[in-house]
Amino acid sequence: MLSPLLLFFILFLLPLLFFIFIFTKTPNSPFTPPIKLPKSYPLVGSFFAVFVNRRRRLQWLSDVLQVSAAATFTLHRPFGQRQIFTANPAVVQHILKTHFHIYQKGDSFRSVFSDFLGDGIFNADGESWKFQRQVSSHEFTTKSLRKFVETVVDAELSDRLVPVLYTAAADCSVLDFQDVLQRFAFDNVCKIAFGYDPAYLSPSFGQSKFAKAFEDAVRISSLRFQSLIPFVWKLKKFLDIGSEKRLRIAIAEVRGYANNIINDKKTELKTNSSIPSVDLLSRFLTSGHSDHNFITDIIISFILAGQDTTSAALTWFFWLLAKYPQVEIRILEEISQKTEDLCGYDEVKDLTYTHAALCESMRLYPPVPVDGKQAAADDVLPDGTAVRKGERVAYHPYAMGRMEAIWGKDWAKFRPERWLESDSGDEATAVKWRFVGRDNYTYPVFQAGPRICLGKEMAFLQMKRMVAGILKRFRVVLAAAEEGVEPRFVQYMTAKMEGGFPVRIEVREDSE
Repeated sequence: MLSPLLLFFILFLLPLLFFIFIFTKTPNSPFTPPIKLPKSYPLVGSFFAVFVNRRRRLQWLSDVLQVSAAATFTLHRPFGQRQIFTANPAVVQHILKTHFHIYQKGDSFRSVFSDFLGDGIFNADGESWKFQRQVSSHEFTTKSLRKFVETVVDAELSDRLVPVLYTAAADCSVLDFQDVLQRFAFDNVCKIAFGYDPAYLSPSFGQSKFAKAFEDAVRISSLRFQSLIPFVWKLKKFLDIGSEKRLRIAIAEVRGYANNIINDKKTELKTNSSIPSVDLLSRFLTSGHSDHNFITDIIISFILAGQDTTSAALTWFFWLLAKYPQVEIRILEEISQKTEDLCGYDEVKDLTYTHAALCESMRLYPPVPVDGKQAAADDVLPDGTAVRKGERVAYHPYAMGRMEAIWGKDWAKFRPERWLESDSGDEATAVKWRFVGRDNYTYPVFQAGPRICLGKEMAFLQMKRMVAGILKRFRVVLAAAEEGVEPRFVQYMTAKMEGGFPVRIEVREDSE
């Protein structure tokens, strides 16, 4: 008589492995079949389609949304579970604004990220989120914080990034520009959030235990969320093995650093109460928010928000400039017309064409390509899709930036002019531009509704300051480029360029 385990293998696992083998052979075929909605089967749902496309899930979901009715489709998961994806602006507005009270982060998101983010603002719902949003919103609207951000960015640019790029140009060396931009952003956000300088960007490109631990925590937490079978990571966590053991160690490192910095800052403020409260940590502590866990959670959340988003946006921006030199020329013309240093908000806010180019880059390569909410009650979306309580509804900025219905037949082209109106009515002869934005539900790169990104204005300030500071001195040249080959866009919590971004740096003759 067959054992139950062998019977289970013959009746279930063997057919499953057979189907997986058949389906995984498809991508190697020279024939690319037309995009179709994924088929759903009893018990396993669309598991096979998801498995086949697991290494290109973002692009696959984007393709599926292109052929879905009303740019919304329901993905059937094993055992009757469902998840809804949308690239429909009306649906995005529905979940992020008009029915905001129904669509929350939810238990499934919090269970994945609670070890890392605790009860921080990006992992909170309800009254906890409202309180943190109110506190943070007050601080982010102060002119003194904006001025502090300007000072931090300018110092990091002039004292670290520019010397590193001059050295690379002199040595004719190849830089991983994605790594350089991440180091730059990490130093910036730690100074702004903590008043702490990890000195991660330096000529030696040495390691920072804090930065490495933070990166590991982000990566492994993201892999949890993308897991096809969540039971696997939960079992590994219970057994404290593999990636879950590494995650535990990384989180302990991050929180250990954060706790030490907070304790030192508390002591510093008590010893000398006349110290100006410039960084976010000092502002929170001097405003009476002394709960240690609250402060740790919210500061870690802001480091997460500020580290990878700007570096991801700029990585793809500089890659696009290398492909579209005519855009770089126009940006250089605009920069040359402004003041020499372009340090402050008043100077860089007038870089209209540069602003449009950044928006256009993030349309094609959004730093957060997919985001989602969990329904706290049954609902019906504007396109008629029924949502059951507990189901997740994900909006897809990556797919939305590729919708012909929104951006036209030339959606694949990097064209900043689509965000602008010219004084002459002719793009080729325009002398002055006027920026024409899109609503936040058509272009939800910074989210929308009550949870819209608090740091949006500061992110643009940093990015435009960096673009101006780099381009007026250097050319960023692709070190290894094959005609027609696009780097792979991969998703963790934010977007990455798989394998890094190898470049060579050339000094502009007129910059010296």
